[in-house]
Amino acid sequence: MRVLVAEDDPLIALGLAERLRSLGHEAIGPASDGARAIELAREQEPDLYLFDIEMPELDGLEAARRLADDGLRRPVVVVTGVDDPGLIERSIASGVSAYLTKPVDTRELQAALELAAARHAEFEALEAEVERAQQALEDRKLVERAKGLLMSALELSEQDAFRRLQLTARERNLRLADVAARIVEQQALLQPKQKPAR
Repeated sequence: MRVLVAEDDPLIALGLAERLRSLGHEAIGPASDGARAIELAREQEPDLYLFDIEMPELDGLEAARRLADDGLRRPVVVVTGVDDPGLIERSIASGVSAYLTKPVDTRELQAALELAAARHAEFEALEAEVERAQQALEDRKLVERAKGLLMSALELSEQDAFRRLQLTARERNLRLADVAARIVEQQALLQPKQKPAR
């Protein structure tokens, strides 16, 4: 796994990078502040962020949030030397997957990396599931609208209109929603022509 390290203390940063390498990961950086971490993340596109919370200019939580907003959301493990319940709450609210306190133990680091990667994968799977459900709902609405247009324009029953949609989709090797979309796009053609007023 390619892990971006952001830590303002050079000795701790080098220690984290060395531990990552000993665990078989590639360490990127280290960045000495959140702004540099963002630059490195954009250049290197790592698999995971290992950020100190308290850094100059931009802290680790804010850096992770900005990266997520830019479409570079990754699993985040934060490291801190401060035992502050408020920081833990802020970390959770920022989407942090795992939290370590200094000094960092190698086994704890490995466990945190695995936990962060697993949580991130679960989150992405849930997001994809929600997206699929939303798309299915949109497709269903489109089919219903197209069915209504066919019923009114061709004076078909609901069942016959649906059958016609299915048949067209099968004949043209298209999804039902794609056929429905074309009907909705062409709905002006299906409207009965109005006789000009005299």
